[in-house]
Amino acid sequence: MYSHLLIEFLFRLTLGIATAMAVTSARQVTSGFFRVHLWVLMGLQTLAALALYSVGQSSPLSWIGRSRLGFAIAAAIASYVGAVIWMYERPRPGKAAIVFVAACGLAGSWLPVVAMLGKPISLYTLQLADRLTGSLLLGLVTTSMLLGHWYLNTPTMKLEPLRRLLCFLAIGVALRMMVCAVGAWIGTTHALSGGAISPDTWYLFLALRWLSGLIGVAALTWLTWQTLKIPNTQSATGILYAAVVLACIGELTSQLLSAGTRYPV
Repeated sequence: MYSHLLIEFLFRLTLGIATAMAVTSARQVTSGFFRVHLWVLMGLQTLAALALYSVGQSSPLSWIGRSRLGFAIAAAIASYVGAVIWMYERPRPGKAAIVFVAACGLAGSWLPVVAMLGKPISLYTLQLADRLTGSLLLGLVTTSMLLGHWYLNTPTMKLEPLRRLLCFLAIGVALRMMVCAVGAWIGTTHALSGGAISPDTWYLFLALRWLSGLIGVAALTWLTWQTLKIPNTQSATGILYAAVVLACIGELTSQLLSAGTRYPV
């Protein structure tokens, strides 16, 4: 179970970071940012491929598992190639490589939903929305932190790219809240009616998920925006570090809670 949660988390994080990098201006941000963080994506997808291979050693992978392994390998290779392209200052093909990595992350994340065909349409729709909004929240907050850190290396860059990512992050948090509110309302009924988890435990972890991964991230996004008005990119980056930790706690807790109900919470 935990291997599958890790694999899903890695695909979501890859999709989110690649999407955030794709919408970041290559004119206002130096090429080194894209090159270095494509190596990060390569590491994430290499880990996903190794995890899938490890799962396949204990039991044969289904066609979905084999396809996800293929997408993970393709994304890792494309990340390496993209990093080489950015080394030679070629923004257009470099952005194309990033988009391809995002597409692999999307495919790897959405493939398990195919197995739910025939289930209630509400479940199928919420599962797709869960993966998309979760990826955007994780990716936008992580990329915002990475970009904030990049200002420490290149302090002459304009702040507009970081402000733009924060605006997208605020939208991403709002969308995530809407999807998880619907899922939590349905999922709570399913979780408590089965008796597999006590109400106290369920509501404790649900509170942790919302207070850290949604409300906490929203509050820190606002604080980062206010800090950039000073402007102080170093302090803003420190706040975003905390936001990344809260987002990871919230999203991993959400995946654990959703594993039993299949509804995003």
